[in-house]
Amino acid sequence: MISRRQFSQVVAGGAATAAVASVGSGAVASGSVASGSVASAAEAAGGFGALKQVQAGVLNIGYAELGPADGPVVILLHGWPYDIHSFEDVAPALAAQGYRVLVPYLRGYGTTTFRSGTTFRNAQQSAVAADVIALMDALHIRRAVLGGFDWGSRTAAAVAALWPRRVKALVLVSGYLVTNLKTQLQPLAPAAELGWWYQYYFATDRGVHGYTRDTAEFNKLIWQTVSPKWHFDDATYQRTAQSFTNPDHVAIVVHNYRWRLSLAKGEPQYAPLEAKLQQSPKIALPTLTIASDFDGAAADGSAYRKQFTGPYDHRVLTGIGHNVPQEAPAAFAKAVVDADRL
Repeated sequence: MISRRQFSQVVAGGAATAAVASVGSGAVASGSVASGSVASAAEAAGGFGALKQVQAGVLNIGYAELGPADGPVVILLHGWPYDIHSFEDVAPALAAQGYRVLVPYLRGYGTTTFRSGTTFRNAQQSAVAADVIALMDALHIRRAVLGGFDWGSRTAAAVAALWPRRVKALVLVSGYLVTNLKTQLQPLAPAAELGWWYQYYFATDRGVHGYTRDTAEFNKLIWQTVSPKWHFDDATYQRTAQSFTNPDHVAIVVHNYRWRLSLAKGEPQYAPLEAKLQQSPKIALPTLTIASDFDGAAADGSAYRKQFTGPYDHRVLTGIGHNVPQEAPAAFAKAVVDADRL
């Protein structure tokens, strides 16, 4: 197993050739916002138009913003291996209904970069959740509806559990995904373990080198595997694949999955937050959970229903894979509005 220092060196070397330009990095005052002005950033934004950047916490966060500045805020969070384009149809639909919609790149994706080269590239759940609060603070947002899938769903639930006063309502694909490290050490049935093959791949040095070399091809395979009925075209995939050229992408992805398996440590400053999440706290906020074909036998939501003690609704979308907002944007946008009204 490579050391943390060796791991950082491997990732830095492998990703250097695919580094993405940072919009306003090192030139934007903390808490201030700049519109995207670098060509690569504008191209990456696609249908969102020019991206914005804001220094928030340890990051310079790239995000799309749509809708009226004084509208109720919705923050949409993507997962791996996806990016803000999972919400390219959801965000305009919500903006048209009067919401101020923010769609940030998570750490390690797109134009979101670390403000310091010495900051450890940490992807434990509490760190990513803290990024959302830092973004809200930088933009002076008191409360927001949060919606997400995959890493985004886990992050939204973690924010709600740790800072409930900052969250108005939740839309969570696949339900309650807050990671309990002790539970993660228990093996699943063989057929279920097969679906998590990439976690074990990332646990090896070979996996780090392979993902660094073949990031785009690797992630396209994941898309095809977890959304077998979604026949996306190459242009759709390439819009998102640009975000994987972020210089920290490999480090963040690998650390996330190693941390979940207790093969990598988090950072001490997040320990108090993590201790709360390790108790699998219940969420009392209005919540709407969404299941799809990806969830298999767990689609009815019964496995996590007890974790939500406030106003609640659950919906099952058939014929839809893991990337719910991009595969079923109308249903996801409706879920956000309905959750806001629970």
